[in-house]
Amino acid sequence: MKNTDNKSQQNTNMPILGHLMELRHRIVLSFIVFSIVTTICLIYTKQITFILQEPALGIKFLQLAPGEYLFVSIKIALYSAIIISAPYTFYQIILFILPGLTKQESKYIIPIVIVSTILFFCGLMFSYKILIPITLRFLIQYGSDIVEPIWSFDEYFNFILLVLFSTGISFQLPILQIILGLTKTIKWQQMLKSWKYVTFTSTIVGAIVTPSTDPITQILMTLIILILYLSGIITLKVLDIK
Repeated sequence: MKNTDNKSQQNTNMPILGHLMELRHRIVLSFIVFSIVTTICLIYTKQITFILQEPALGIKFLQLAPGEYLFVSIKIALYSAIIISAPYTFYQIILFILPGLTKQESKYIIPIVIVSTILFFCGLMFSYKILIPITLRFLIQYGSDIVEPIWSFDEYFNFILLVLFSTGISFQLPILQIILGLTKTIKWQQMLKSWKYVTFTSTIVGAIVTPSTDPITQILMTLIILILYLSGIITLKVLDIK
C-alpha cells in the first residue's frame, strides 16, 4: 500500500517538478547568453560609446567624478546586453509557456511576441535616428550664445537611456491594444471612439518622453503615438475581433 501511495504521489508531483526543472533550464540558458553578450559589450564598450555619442556632434564631455566613465561603461555594457539578448530571452519564454496554451492562444502568442520585439527595436531606431538628434539640436542651439555646451557623459547617457526606452515602450501601444482586443476587454470600436482622449494623452506622453520644450519634437512624438494607436485598431479590425 505504501509503495502504491508513493508511486501515485510521485506521479502527481512529477509534472510540477518537470515544469520547475524546465523553467530553471531556460533561465540558466538566458543568463548564459546574457553573460556572453555582456562580456562582448564590455570588450566593445568604446565602440558602443562612440555610437551613443554620435547624435551629440560638437559636444565636449567631461568626467566630473573619479571613475565616472568606468561606471558609465559598465552601465552601457549591461543595458546593451539586455537589449541585444532580449529576443533570445523572449524566445525561451515562448518555449516555456507554449505547451500550456490552447491552439487559439498559441496562434496569436508567437506573432505578438515577434511583432512586439520588432516594434521595440523600431522605437529604438526612431528615437536614435530622429527624435534624439532633433531634441539635442534644440538643446544645443538654445542659449549657445550665452553658455558653452559641455556635458557630463553620465548625465548624457541617462538622458539617452530615458528617451530610448521611453520611445521603445511607447511603440508597444498596438500590442497592448491587440491583447485588450483578444481578451475582449475593449472592442476596437470603443478604441476608435476614444481617439480624442488618446490624442490628449499622447500629447502629455510626448512631452514626458521628449525632455525638451521644442514643439516640433513633441508634435512628432504625438503623431507617432497616434499612428501606432490607429494601426492597433486597424489590426483588430482585420482580425475581425468584435
